[in-house]
Amino acid sequence: MSNITDLSKSRYCKGIQCPKMLWLDAYKPQEAEDILPESVLANGTLVGDLARSYFGEYSLVDFSFDKTEMVNKTNELMQSGAENIAEAAFEHDGLYCAVDILHKNGNGWDIIEVKSSTEIHPIYIEDMAFQYYLLTLCGLYIKNVFNMHLNKYYVRHGELDLKKLFVLEDCTDNVRQKFNKVESNISAIRSYVSVSDEPTRDIDTYCENPYECAYRKYCGRHLPEHSVFDIAGMQTRTKYKHYHNGIISYEDVLANEKKLKLNAKQKIQIESTLYGLPDKIDVYEIKKFLDTLTYPVYHLDFETFQQPVPQFDDVRPFQQIPFQYSLHIEQQDGSLEHKEFLGKEGTDPRRALAEQLVRDIPTGACSLAFNMSFERTVIKNLAEQFPDLSEQLMDIHDNMHDLMIPFKDASYYSEAMQGSYSIKYVLPALYPNDPELDYHNLNGIHNGSEASNAFATMTDYAPEEIAEIRNNLLKYCGLDTYAMVKVLRKLREAVGD
Repeated sequence: MSNITDLSKSRYCKGIQCPKMLWLDAYKPQEAEDILPESVLANGTLVGDLARSYFGEYSLVDFSFDKTEMVNKTNELMQSGAENIAEAAFEHDGLYCAVDILHKNGNGWDIIEVKSSTEIHPIYIEDMAFQYYLLTLCGLYIKNVFNMHLNKYYVRHGELDLKKLFVLEDCTDNVRQKFNKVESNISAIRSYVSVSDEPTRDIDTYCENPYECAYRKYCGRHLPEHSVFDIAGMQTRTKYKHYHNGIISYEDVLANEKKLKLNAKQKIQIESTLYGLPDKIDVYEIKKFLDTLTYPVYHLDFETFQQPVPQFDDVRPFQQIPFQYSLHIEQQDGSLEHKEFLGKEGTDPRRALAEQLVRDIPTGACSLAFNMSFERTVIKNLAEQFPDLSEQLMDIHDNMHDLMIPFKDASYYSEAMQGSYSIKYVLPALYPNDPELDYHNLNGIHNGSEASNAFATMTDYAPEEIAEIRNNLLKYCGLDTYAMVKVLRKLREAVGD
């Protein structure tokens, strides 16, 4: 788009969420943070490309920076009798869109908007309404408008079945009802972004919904170092409500403690930050937790990845597929043995992982995870998938303990945890400035999202690069369970055990 008031469907949706995003895109793009994971874009491309074949053969309008060229190509295809046109381009009076699939329907056309989600969100309706409005202005007779998204109940067996993989939801009535509103929205957005002086617009829920805004930090630069938005366990809309009522700083929050109905953990978080309180250590509760453990303790952590389009049999869209685990086996005397599994890239790793897991963890052993609900879910799914291993897997499931409990219950709390009981906050709070436990010192992979993406895309790399990625994955997952070992030791030290 060449003019600041020109609108594509993505810019229109941004303007619906918050027009200041468009203003900042034009005048202060350097203030934007990179918040969109590459995997999201990759998923969208993969699903969009696959969906084009839903109706059979199709013609593709190749991307060009010259939008007029794409519009002309679309017109040629329509005139030549093409029944399915992917990326069909339309332009009118500074408005532009490329329709994911334009499907011929008798004497008219259907708009098919493809999304890599498993359900429809309100912003999708706005997106489709813009397309319907523009194509109508261009003289097309639009019969129906559909949202095509992934079927979360589809389980792959053999070749992909596009008719079952995708769900077509008729959104025509909702879209048509917005026709006049689209026109007024366009006018309002254009008026907003055409002002050269930075508009005044306070932060609100639209900073995070339906998408996190890249300018959230910039627009919230007036907030104090510790604000109501940092309080753990409080709903987002509640935080904005308090903010707009003038309850912003931690001091404001404490002054309105009864009104806000803070729970005990939230109060501890705020008072520890304001007054520098010593670590809270509830010896009785921590001892009670430790007494549930028996040695040797099997510290376990899984890494999983998701496929929007299932590549393996017996997999649903976005199902968590375990591909890796780390296991630190800790004896009573503190000695450690480390075992690990990392699946072969490009293959379904579940069977091999499950077989090794039941070899590595004997029946009746005390396993330990940090936030065990995740590990238990992975194990339960494996047990359902592989009935011959079910008894052994469910034994691991049933004998698992959760290292997160003392921190989730605030039996152990430090100001440095910032109200969180995630291990990524707990670990540096217990072992500050310890390079051995610093995830930032790892190469290539520093968190679960990076690990998932690395395994999912590993086949795209050369053999020497794959070897390096695999090594990085092993180091990352190994640190996860070694961190658990260190956290457990700190709990024992805290109670003099």
